[in-house]
Amino acid sequence: MKKYTYSAKESDNEGKWYIVDAEGAILGRLASSIASRLRGKHNPLYTPHVDTGDSIVVINAAKIVLTGRKLKQKKYYRHSGYIGGLKEINAKDLLEKRPEDLIRFAVKGMLPKNRLGTKLFKKLKVYAGDRHPHKSQQLKALEFT
Repeated sequence: MKKYTYSAKESDNEGKWYIVDAEGAILGRLASSIASRLRGKHNPLYTPHVDTGDSIVVINAAKIVLTGRKLKQKKYYRHSGYIGGLKEINAKDLLEKRPEDLIRFAVKGMLPKNRLGTKLFKKLKVYAGDRHPHKSQQLKALEFT
């Protein structure tokens, strides 16, 4: 009897859509669950080099929770490309200005740093409030514990 490992193809992925309510959720725990879902690790057909994950819509990103003193101490950096162009913002200010970016940055850091990671990241949609334009995708609610 021949034994072989099945390698999934791009066409094997059904590509389901899920909605996640981030209200009261802890940032890191939520981000790791979302990254795992985007990657497709929940799927029995999971193959590391193929997109076997689902699309995720996150609502209420403005109501995310950070534990400990991370709101004041955690910093996010960006650089303009010019000398002395390093900018920093702490998590509290980022939560007030662009709450979607907190979740985006956390999830992006947990995905692969290659073309597949870029493709997976595009399947994440984050919104600060509870309104979103993805009604036609027939979203299924997803609960993370």
